[in-house]
Amino acid sequence: MNNICIISFYKFVKILNLENIKLRIENICNKYDIKGTILLATEGINGTIEGSHSNIGKFLIKFKMDENFSDIEPKYSYAEKDSFNRMKVRLKKEIVTIGNTEVDPNKYIGKYIEPTEWNEFISDPNTILIDTRNEYEVSIGTFKGSINPKTKSFRDLPEWIKNNLETKDKNYKNKKIAMFCTGGIRCEKSTSYLVQKGFTNVSHLKGGILTYLENVPKSNSLWDGECFVFDQRVSVAEELKPGSYVMCHGCRMPLKHEDTKLATYIHGVSCKYCHDKKSEESKKRYADRQKQIDLALKRGEKHIGSKPKAESNKIRNNNE
Repeated sequence: MNNICIISFYKFVKILNLENIKLRIENICNKYDIKGTILLATEGINGTIEGSHSNIGKFLIKFKMDENFSDIEPKYSYAEKDSFNRMKVRLKKEIVTIGNTEVDPNKYIGKYIEPTEWNEFISDPNTILIDTRNEYEVSIGTFKGSINPKTKSFRDLPEWIKNNLETKDKNYKNKKIAMFCTGGIRCEKSTSYLVQKGFTNVSHLKGGILTYLENVPKSNSLWDGECFVFDQRVSVAEELKPGSYVMCHGCRMPLKHEDTKLATYIHGVSCKYCHDKKSEESKKRYADRQKQIDLALKRGEKHIGSKPKAESNKIRNNNE
């Protein structure tokens, strides 16, 4: 039975009293046994949290008493196991890092496209469809016909835009561009970036891939594959059901079931993407940590010690 409720939410809104809001949110989360990650910046809020369905409801009632967040509409999903070990509320320069604090979705934004209108919109042959996520996310699923910028992090997207959109031809700023991401936050910030650069016809998928998968039947879906998520579920499929991927705890790459059968896969240590890039010292450190996790599980405890530094820090503050 899926008895753990997971919600994801974000909002671009000017926040001035960050320290006070951080403390208030921490107190609410502690009161209702909420776990997850929430990022706060002057540009807004971005979070994914979990708890019992009842406690999530109580959290939202208290959380929405702040007028900054009263109209937030979270995306719900459910799981059998915990997706987070503890609660973290962090102050950041950006709630999703594009590397340019002058980009302001509170002032400039592209056009929202509802999930139910998305298929028709992107089926127009004149639409340039861009996946704003990182390459390891795109590798397990994307919309048919989309462009993969092959970025390692969201910070890389402005450079790709410069090299592939801004300088491609003099009429490119008038082209019909559609962007999408997991929960809407990166594509919203991307279209803001393009509008501020002078692009005139940019749109993005409202609520992101997760809202699309939740609302568009599989029989009508143009989505191909699964959707990477930034928690221990690793991926979700249609109707936000848990997906089939697992994660390498050495490099944070999503793995298919057959990848775990390869000789390069050592649980908690390495996979085909990182096995030959790791030193023996690193492998031993990861193996020792996994041994401690396994022992804790045998005792019915949770291991929440510090995670070893992955050689590839791919999953950082992009949980939309």
